[in-house]
Amino acid sequence: MNTAHPRLLNGLSELAPDIDGFVLDLWGVMHDGVQPYPGAIDCLEQIQKAGKRAVFLSNAPRRVQAVIDHLTHLGVPRELYHDVLSSGEAAWRAIRDQSDEFVRSLGRECLHIGPDRDLTMLEGGLINRRTTAEGASFAMITGAHSADSVVADYQSILDDMKKRGLPAICANPDLEVIRGGKREICAGAIAARYEEMGGEVRYYGKPHANVLEEAVGMLGVDKSRAVMVGDSFRTDIAAANAAGVGGVFVARGIYAERLMIEPGKQPKAEAVALMATEFGVTVDHVLPGLIWQADR
Repeated sequence: MNTAHPRLLNGLSELAPDIDGFVLDLWGVMHDGVQPYPGAIDCLEQIQKAGKRAVFLSNAPRRVQAVIDHLTHLGVPRELYHDVLSSGEAAWRAIRDQSDEFVRSLGRECLHIGPDRDLTMLEGGLINRRTTAEGASFAMITGAHSADSVVADYQSILDDMKKRGLPAICANPDLEVIRGGKREICAGAIAARYEEMGGEVRYYGKPHANVLEEAVGMLGVDKSRAVMVGDSFRTDIAAANAAGVGGVFVARGIYAERLMIEPGKQPKAEAVALMATEFGVTVDHVLPGLIWQADR
């Protein structure tokens, strides 16, 4: 990997000779929660025309079908991507399969912290929903209840959880997203506060290597011929490094302000490398946005 100066790309087409499959983050790469970014749908079309495959790997705290439905609502055609994997799906499957001792110890009474749009996480009759910590055997954190929420809003319920010794599942390790130009906290920020208090938290999704490895498996290509494309050093690029997959950083996402760039503009390679070092990761390539080539 290029530890000093990541390669600045004008578009994903520059990787096409060496890459057969693209694992794409959603929020901050494909869309901003409200609409797709300029050039993103065209990029999917060009990936397909080039005979390559695209799989979305999202830290969305909901089931895969809900993620697909949201993409369709945003105008992203289903035929333009091969498959989807979400952190929510990974967490749901772990509960369904009783995958390890931690999950088997949770019980069935779940305090859900998150908006109603994430209730797909309670599908299948695997667990029972609780609205308070009393009577719950564990908590599932999927996100904030409203766009204006801050972590302090959840302190009292976290205090109740800690008092009762409830373990927690975090179905979205992200700390924040930008929805329509405005920053919002994610489940990871609430879970991090609970950990600071001494609470036990199990995270599902990026930056853990297993979900990226599964996504590469969905592509059906060797991981040496795949890349992870994302806007987060902490989750996307860290997952790429952990899985031994090339990492492509999209600059227009959550770090655009810190990199002091306008949307769609390319940062300096040195600035990206410096910030990557801060997060303890290595970036191989940098894109200004999810575009196939600059003149499209």
